[in-house]
Parts: sequence; C-alpha cells; structure tokens
Amino acid sequence: MKITFLGTGTSQGVPVIACDCNTCNSDDPHDKRLRTSLLLEEDNVILLFDAGPDFRQQMLREKVKRLDSIILTHEHKDHIAGLDDVRAFNYKSQSAIDIFSEDRVQKALRKEYSYVFSEIQYPGIPKMKLNPIQEHGFNVKGLEILPIRVFHYHLPVYGFRIGNFAYITDTNYIPEESKEKLFGVKYLVINALRKEKHISHFSLREALDLIREISPKKAFITHISHQMGYHAEVSKELPKGTSLAFDGLTVQFNK
Repeated sequence: MKITFLGTGTSQGVPVIACDCNTCNSDDPHDKRLRTSLLLEEDNVILLFDAGPDFRQQMLREKVKRLDSIILTHEHKDHIAGLDDVRAFNYKSQSAIDIFSEDRVQKALRKEYSYVFSEIQYPGIPKMKLNPIQEHGFNVKGLEILPIRVFHYHLPVYGFRIGNFAYITDTNYIPEESKEKLFGVKYLVINALRKEKHISHFSLREALDLIREISPKKAFITHISHQMGYHAEVSKELPKGTSLAFDGLTVQFNK
C-alpha cells in the first residue's frame, strides 16, 4: 500500500490569504499546505479521499493519470469543491467516475453540482456515479473499506480503515464503538488543527492522546492550520513514531 498526502492544510490552506503570521511567511516548503486530501494506491486500485479546491493542482503535481474512485468524508467545501475537474479523468477513461459518500453528502453534491445531475446534459460536464457508503463496509475493485463514524462538532462524518491503515480527518470526537474499529491499525492518519482546543477539530494534544490509546506503529498528523506553528519546531515536540504530515509526503507499507 502506498499513500500520498496531496494536501495537509485546513479549509483556508497555508499560507492564509492576507495573513502576516510567521507560519504564513515561512520559506520552508513544509509550511505550505494545500487543502487536505489523500491518494491511496493498493495493488492496481487508486483511490482518492476528498477532492477540495486544490484538486486540479494536486493531480498535476503528483502526475496522477487514473482514479478508480473518490471517497468523501463529508460535504464541506474544502472537501468537495474540486469535483468539477474530474472531467479530465472522464475523458481519459470514457466513463463516469465512482464517488462514494453517505446519503446526506449525495444530496449536497446534487445541489452543489446541479448541472451534473440535470435532465439536460450540457456537453463536457463532469460525469459522476454516486455510490452509497454501507455502514458495515464496502468494496472498491476488491479493496475492502470499513467506514468509521466520527463527529466534526455536531456533524457526523466518516473516517475509513483499509487493512492496517486508517484515515480520519475533520473530527473532534470519536465514539467508543468507533474507536473499537481502530484498534490494531499499524498506520493512522488523524487531524490536529492547532495546539489550542478547537470546537470542531482535535487539538494536537487530543490527537496525541488518541494516538497513544490506539497505539499504531506510525501516526501522521494532517489538516494543520497556520496556528500550529512551524513544521520544523512542532516536529521536535512529537513523540517517537508520530510525524506532522506535509504536502507531497509519500509512505509505503504492508496492508
């Protein structure tokens, strides 16, 4: 299995428009963060988790030539705003792209991209095939994916587990029954917005507490804001086996 962090920033990205803080003015490329998204490759299956406003830029940067499906954690703009650009993959494959999401997210997509689902199909529009996420698990080209219910303030969103790997972003609360699905993972990606507590995201301390509880072999922090501080300085504070992810980071491991 191979994962690539396409983006590791918050909804505003880093640097933030019109911000003059030290992080936003940093020359370190590790402090330049596009909106959060992850590419996963297993055998001959290529999956994308979320397609935010930087989708096009991320696909070009990583030279992605094919996508088998896009899996959406939830419907916030920083996770779905790039879907119009799936047109390029439609053209290359001559087929609609499979998008997996829960019913509420599908309704948001039909509203946000009404022209995609209208009776009159304008030439060249994106083609999306909406697929439901089954709570007990679903399959993409033979790859078994287990959804994990977490909460983004009051909004229920999904994290996902594939074998020994789990990916969770945009959460500040994980129910005990969902934690049970995380035990045994060797590689965990979890969000931490900043060091201070936040209403809808884990703080760094809360993320580290979860990592300690789940005890993976390796953990990566994503969905990081400019308020977290410099990548280099925060990295020195982290326990062994835990890293701040950064845009373009690629990791390979056994499923």
